Amino acid sequence: MTLTKITPGQPLTDTQKNGLQLVSLLGGGKRDVVLAIDVTESVGFNDQGRIRLRQIVEDSLKPGDLVYVVPFAQNVVSGDVISLENPLGTPIYFNQKNPENINKILAKIPFNYDPNRYGTDIQRAELTVYQGIAQINQNRLAKNQPIKPQSVVWVTDAPRFTKPGITSEIWIETPRDSPFRSSTSPESQERQNWLNALPLKERSLIIKSENNKDYTLSVVDLNPTIQEFCTPAPGGQETCLVNPYLLQQLWPPTFILLLILAAAGSGIFKFYQLQKKWDLQVTFEVHGEDEPQRCRLPNNKKIAIGEHNSSYVDSIECPGGEIRAYLERKGEKLYLVPMENGKIQLNSKIVTSRTLITGNKFTLNCPDSRQKDYEISINIKK
Repeated sequence: MTLTKITPGQPLTDTQKNGLQLVSLLGGGKRDVVLAIDVTESVGFNDQGRIRLRQIVEDSLKPGDLVYVVPFAQNVVSGDVISLENPLGTPIYFNQKNPENINKILAKIPFNYDPNRYGTDIQRAELTVYQGIAQINQNRLAKNQPIKPQSVVWVTDAPRFTKPGITSEIWIETPRDSPFRSSTSPESQERQNWLNALPLKERSLIIKSENNKDYTLSVVDLNPTIQEFCTPAPGGQETCLVNPYLLQQLWPPTFILLLILAAAGSGIFKFYQLQKKWDLQVTFEVHGEDEPQRCRLPNNKKIAIGEHNSSYVDSIECPGGEIRAYLERKGEKLYLVPMENGKIQLNSKIVTSRTLITGNKFTLNCPDSRQKDYEISINIKK
């Protein structure tokens, strides 16, 4: 797959921002954490500085985080191979919180300044870091992988977020030949464009160095984001990056969620149906115009055909002094169960064993000893 160096794109809509946030959450909430550390002599770590960096590594990193250690002075001085694939060097995969992983990251952090490094070009470092983290998420878009939220931890005494054109009056260490001294240089404009394009949220803490000078430990958090590029296409259409990416990332979990909701809805409906009592309207042909009898039948209950018995929820009268059969409800099914030697017919057919009743209307016949018919019509309202 061919990767392209990314430039700031078009503003995202609120819907797109929310969609990207959801993509990152579905990806497990894993993050990119960049430790950008000034290695010049002016930032001399004292015990407090070391403690705070250890706190970040030991307490705030989460399993699944990718950690990038980026030392800088006039340039980024990482020993890693820099490429479009890894624009901030090779990350350390923090797969679980244990001493081995913690020590692996601490070992890569330059806790002592480098006497051979001087002249911090802070604006060059900002451009490198912010363009780099944007490239990392854009690479994930190209590979159709979930993007991540990102954080940059800055440890430096240099002022950051300054306007384009950082002269010696603003920051004395700015190298004389740095293109960032000019506010109109392509590098200055590119840095400013990234500061404007990325959703940067900063929290800072002032720390005293070993030389009793101030330096800043700042954490800049970025919500998960990618750069949008929309281009006119033939036929009055437009091709964009973000919406197709969101569709590819979100349709599988959305489909699964819809299946779960459908199954849950079906389960709730079925549960409701099972809890609902059936209404049986019973009409006796021999009674003529008499008011029909009404019976209520809950799930897993029975109605006796014959005399009343307390073990049944209700009864339907028929000739003789015994129970000939009973109606039994099992979920959404209704059965006619004849008693031994009980004479009963279902829809004009003699029933001698447990029989499933189909339909919501049926007739029973309970002939007496003289074979005289005693028909009962039953209508079920579920």
